[in-house]
Amino acid sequence: MAVIGIEEHWTTPQLAAALKALPEEDRDDSLAFNEMGDNLERLEDIGEARIAAMDALGIDMQVLSLAPPATGPLAPADAVSLSRDTNDFAAEAVRRHPARLRAMSTLPMADPAAVAGELERAAGLGFVGAMVYGRTGGTALDDPCYDDLFATAAALGQPIFIHPQIPSRTVRDAAYAGFDPMTSLALSTFSWGWHIEAALAALRLITRGIFDRHPGLQIVLGHWGELLLFWSDRTDSLSRIAGLQRKPSEYIRTNVHITSSGMLNPALLRHALAATTVDRLLFSTDYPFHRPGATDVQKFLAEFETDEDRDKFTAGNARKLFGIDSPDA
Repeated sequence: MAVIGIEEHWTTPQLAAALKALPEEDRDDSLAFNEMGDNLERLEDIGEARIAAMDALGIDMQVLSLAPPATGPLAPADAVSLSRDTNDFAAEAVRRHPARLRAMSTLPMADPAAVAGELERAAGLGFVGAMVYGRTGGTALDDPCYDDLFATAAALGQPIFIHPQIPSRTVRDAAYAGFDPMTSLALSTFSWGWHIEAALAALRLITRGIFDRHPGLQIVLGHWGELLLFWSDRTDSLSRIAGLQRKPSEYIRTNVHITSSGMLNPALLRHALAATTVDRLLFSTDYPFHRPGATDVQKFLAEFETDEDRDKFTAGNARKLFGIDSPDA
């Protein structure tokens, strides 16, 4: 049984330094998680040590994605330069380990005019998709300035992964403040806020009619759909108001893939299968932020009813979505 992890993070010292050097008002406080324990050491290795960790867990291939917040908070010129540099670095790592690594590109979202071009360049280098965030500064992902991104992604068959991000400072002050700093940060990020932000970004794309205009476009949501799968009774009411061709739950079943992000909870699997099909589910560990053991993975995989469904989840769906050749191809 092959296993492909599709949300496995990395970074570079150059990008980490550039993000830390930003003025306080532009800095992403969730960077603190990248530096906890040995996370940064693991994030900066996309070579032998990473592959050894994959072997220990029984993962055959990782699809690399730059750790949050990627290049989003940077000034446009810096975002363009560092997005290009990190993509070139990841492409070289994939060339060194073609049987073990693939990568999603990083896009200079702070310069909307440069985004589609970098996506196209990265696709030419062999990247299998792109990872973005729901907001860049004050600009939402569904803003018309990013129309070329989605048109290009659809034309190239490049899936777009919408990763969680920290809410804006205005939202954090209104909804997540009032506790000690670390508790407020946790509340606004991994325990709740991150996931609401990603779900809202996806729901805004649906509401904006992105999938009506680009019916072949595919997006990916982590953490079992960022809570969006479980609220269709309410979100489906948007279709009539927003003039959509279909209900949001229908777009989720045809244009959205869902990954586990290391949350190996059988109840979440059952919830996901109630909202979508097994053909839309993908395995990932959210490395290095989640670190399940090999026994944890095998125990979770035993929850699938058939070998066929298990194989789809562990590798088959990822191969199809990202165009990854099987080992004997």
